[in-house]
This record gives sequence, C-alpha cells and structure tokens, in this order.
Amino acid sequence: MKESPAKIKNTPGAIGYIELAYAKQNNLPVARLKNSAGKFVVPSADTVTAALATINVPDDFRFSVVNAPGEDAYPIAGATWILVYQKQTDPRKGRKLVEFLRWGLTDGQKFATELDYAPLPENLRTRVLKSIDTITY
Repeated sequence: MKESPAKIKNTPGAIGYIELAYAKQNNLPVARLKNSAGKFVVPSADTVTAALATINVPDDFRFSVVNAPGEDAYPIAGATWILVYQKQTDPRKGRKLVEFLRWGLTDGQKFATELDYAPLPENLRTRVLKSIDTITY
C-alpha cells in the first residue's frame, strides 16, 4: 500500500521514499546512506548531480540511478522526465517548446538548486541538448 508523505512523517519510526525537494520543503528528516564507495552521504542537489555524472546513460535516456559509483554520489537518485513528440505538428507551439526546453537546460539550470532540484551534470546536459536539436516543427 502506498502511504502519503504526511502519514510517514506522523508515524514514529516510519521510513519512506519521497523526492528530495518535497523532503526539504517540508522539513522532513533524510537518511545518510552508504554509497558504492563506502561513504555515508546525505541527499542533496550536489550528491544527486554527482550520482548522475557517473552513470552510463543510454542513447534513449532510459536509466535508473541506483548505487552509482563515486565518493560523493547519493546511492538512490533519479531524474525528472519530459516526453515530447519528435515531430511537432504545430510550428509555433513546436518552436516555443524547443525554446523552453533549451532554456531549461541552459539559463534555467541556475534555478534548479534554489528550487531544491539537482542540476544536470554537464555531460548529460550536453547530450539532452543535442537530442532537443532533433525535434522538428
């Protein structure tokens, strides 16, 4: 059964898995976990970005981040996904979509940390930008 974060928060001794932004914004305690390097790390934007920077992401961008290598990598991390049609049917909307995605991966990255999200590491960000270049409108 899936429990709500509020129920987990209000149940003594309960353990749950929620997104880092939610935990931070609701002042929930977080767990230090032992990573593959044997180091106990706290979840943060930096430790999630460190985990993403070390994994092998396939060309279709389908990946999971569990026990990534690296001294600073948090062992359970994930990414927020966006799925779009590669061939946009409305030229105006397609152009605006591409502009927004490019902004999110360039200038928009500076807002990630203040919104309690981890910015993408440069190697992954560059690959996603190249993928956006294949969207037609």
